[in-house]
Amino acid sequence: MSLLPESASFEELVQDYFLAVRGAGLMLSALDTELLTAWAREGVPFEVVARGISRSAEKALWDARPGEPVLRNLRACRRQVDAEIKKYRALAAGAGVAAEPEAPSRRRKALSWEQTRHARLVDALEDLAGRDSLLAPRVAWLRGTVLAQVPEEPSALDAQESLSFLVLLRALPFSQRHQVWRDALSMGTEQQVMSVRARKLSRRFRLVAAVRRRLGVKEV
Repeated sequence: MSLLPESASFEELVQDYFLAVRGAGLMLSALDTELLTAWAREGVPFEVVARGISRSAEKALWDARPGEPVLRNLRACRRQVDAEIKKYRALAAGAGVAAEPEAPSRRRKALSWEQTRHARLVDALEDLAGRDSLLAPRVAWLRGTVLAQVPEEPSALDAQESLSFLVLLRALPFSQRHQVWRDALSMGTEQQVMSVRARKLSRRFRLVAAVRRRLGVKEV
């Protein structure tokens, strides 16, 4: 998700991602910094918190007024981030534990956070293919290539999800693709003081959000 140095701290990664998705601002407030420190103590991967931030931003995106940041502060993401942390911990605790079997031959390992996210993405795209025959061949292609394996790293999951929706965007008729781009450009703000990396991340977030809205794909 980030092009910060590998030595960047958890707090630096989250702040960098939040400001890029928000599309404005240079630093966090004291209260936001306190919340960020609390999340750092949770010991979860950066991508877990980033996912909560992106989901919060996507929910707020359509209500933001032109020229206003998508999110006012990091605290606006607290509910989504805390829910994502709780989900990650529950799945991590259950990973590798056999479910209660009806018979020994039916025992299955509990899904990990990564496997659960991947399965939800696949299910959402399969549902989309069933609703839109135009996209069905592209979804089938994604299933055999981009989504053929479950990534082991959370960051690879985010890349996999973004790429999937960008591939589907290219399958839409020109008029619809053009409208999606217009919708993405109209969302939120983008300050000149933002770094090139931050502007790129902000644009990608808005574009993927616009594609998901156009396709009627809710949170996965």
